[in-house]
Amino acid sequence: MTARLECKNLTGGRGPATAFRDINLNLDPGTILAILGPNGAGKSTLLLTLAGLLPAHHGTITIDGKPQPNGNATTANRAGIILVPDNRSLFTTLTVQENLDVARNRNSPTPQQLLNTFPALQKRWHLRAGDLSGGEQQMLAMARALIQQPKLLLIDEMTMGLAPRIVETLFDTVHQTATNHNTTIILVEQHINLALNIAHQAAILNRGTIVLHDQTHQLHNQTKQLEHAYFGHTQPSTTGRAGTRQGR
Repeated sequence: MTARLECKNLTGGRGPATAFRDINLNLDPGTILAILGPNGAGKSTLLLTLAGLLPAHHGTITIDGKPQPNGNATTANRAGIILVPDNRSLFTTLTVQENLDVARNRNSPTPQQLLNTFPALQKRWHLRAGDLSGGEQQMLAMARALIQQPKLLLIDEMTMGLAPRIVETLFDTVHQTATNHNTTIILVEQHINLALNIAHQAAILNRGTIVLHDQTHQLHNQTKQLEHAYFGHTQPSTTGRAGTRQGR
């Protein structure tokens, strides 16, 4: 099977400053990878680089065996790389329906079909996005991403500041998207236990380097190792796990 996403020695940052270095990933279709780590570890910058919004300093990104040009967000989007940023980046003066209409492409489902996934948006259909609650805005941001039928879905801090009921809905949507549509998902999340429960793999990014990467069912039993990696007490991984294909 061809990997959905392959990164080799990916290094990048904002401007000349390096935020992450030598990232090696190899993810199959339908795999959910949780990227965990403290603030400032380089997680969001990594997602922006994968989405083509920031140029990599060096290294390569390949989608379904096709190398991606460096720092080209339009090409990345056409290749099926879709980012849900931490600020949601909605068109706040457009309605819910209009936000979805703008994101559609030729083969997209209709906006109304997304109501099967997010029925709470039905009563808000003609409201401006700026008038929605935080949870509703996050659901709309996810719906806008899903209407583009992503091959690789990048989600940055999806649950930040949201009520538990909304968080449960969003995590269920992530799981169903990977399972039913074979979408590869990289999820940056501060809620470690929630991320480990939904993801197939998890990687700890600390000071710009992956210091631990394993199957989540293995990491559930490695509490101390997780804690040490998260808080920077572990050296970068030398096992090669972060650069190898792993099953779900």
